[in-house]
Amino acid sequence: MTDEQLIISARAGDKNAQSEILKKYSPLAKSVAAGFFISGGTDEDLFQEGMVGLYSAIGGYDTKSGITFSTYAYKCVRNAVIDAVKKSLGAKYSALNNFVPIVEIDSMRDFSDPEDELIRREQRGEFLQRISALLSAFEFKVTVMYLDGLTNSEIASSMGKSAKSVGNALARAKNKLQKSYYKQNKSS
Repeated sequence: MTDEQLIISARAGDKNAQSEILKKYSPLAKSVAAGFFISGGTDEDLFQEGMVGLYSAIGGYDTKSGITFSTYAYKCVRNAVIDAVKKSLGAKYSALNNFVPIVEIDSMRDFSDPEDELIRREQRGEFLQRISALLSAFEFKVTVMYLDGLTNSEIASSMGKSAKSVGNALARAKNKLQKSYYKQNKSS
């Protein structure tokens, strides 16, 4: 059975189909979870959060969206893990301040100097920390997903929002970031 057929069966109450999907994609959840650190938690905690994201992907996947289930599942798992990291930090805008992505998909293909990779990660962390203070939680999440290369429709699908609300959030974020940039450069 294809993923789509398994999902349809799982939604109809077939526990075996649901188990098969969860089993098939649990390595994805483990892989995503391994790329993050949670303050006061373990790798297993993040894996479990990733599995919750995977479970929600089964219920939220639109078989007619044109996006493969594996892509949708990846986004749901990653969002669930990031949400767990945010919650562990406690503050409203600490969204990605202190977590460290140990392995990013792009960096697995990049065989550059490890020192360059570390510098790039630190710069990304600093950038995300600065923008998290300027944006609402929704704007921040949408912006990060956009910067990670997702399209507006992919973001909307993974967040359960309309493409219009995602586009509006990106426009607001862009305006806020531009105003901050100009204000910062004006005072320098």
